[in-house]
Amino acid sequence: MEEKDEIQVENIVNEDTALKETIKKIRETASEEDPRPSQHLNLRTILGGDILTAEMVRSQIWLFVLIVAFTIVYVAFRYQCQLDMQTIDRLETQLKDAKNKALAASSTLTEKCRESHVLEILKQNKDSLLHVADQPPYIIQTPE
Repeated sequence: MEEKDEIQVENIVNEDTALKETIKKIRETASEEDPRPSQHLNLRTILGGDILTAEMVRSQIWLFVLIVAFTIVYVAFRYQCQLDMQTIDRLETQLKDAKNKALAASSTLTEKCRESHVLEILKQNKDSLLHVADQPPYIIQTPE
């Protein structure tokens, strides 16, 4: 009976050793990492998404963050530039309108300040003390 017990114990020990070796082999082959992509790139690996392994993404994460940041800055600057262009167009239109009004006012003022127009207004107003000079103007000399 003791021989049978010894044989059973040996079998259990052998099974236990075999089980430990099997577990050891599984641990060596199993990993949480994605398998490395093959060295050759072709259209199938790119379109299939095999190129985006966890290791590659982790090693390039700062590049992705930088690209996203630049994209956000680019969109923000473009939006601000469009707003500035609209403001510039609106201000240019206002400037043209102001220049036209100033030109019209200057033209009207020049028209009203002409000597012929002033004389005509003086003739129409009989009660005015102003009249056309009979004598030419002369220069008053002052000693220095």
